[in-house]
Amino acid sequence: MKSKELMIPPSAQTDPHAIEVVRAWIANGGLHCSLSPLVWPKREAIGWGILTSDIIRHVADALHRECGFDKKATIEEIRQVLNKELDTPSADASGDFVQ
Repeated sequence: MKSKELMIPPSAQTDPHAIEVVRAWIANGGLHCSLSPLVWPKREAIGWGILTSDIIRHVADALHRECGFDKKATIEEIRQVLNKELDTPSADASGDFVQ
């Protein structure tokens, strides 16, 4: 059985200043997240935008290496879905903010 937790990157294990910012699970038919929304002291939206774009590029690269998918096409498809979800969400975000 595959582990349910992903590995912690080696640099995050060795950097004493590393901070976990997001955990996400698919459970009970939906997405469930834990996150630290105030991790960047200034301009939080910029940091989250960069994080999101980095994740998308990592996904495109992984799908290219594992499945041969075209990176640019994958990024464009994700961009289209992302914009649609931001404009018309398929589900409302809910939950509590805990520090």
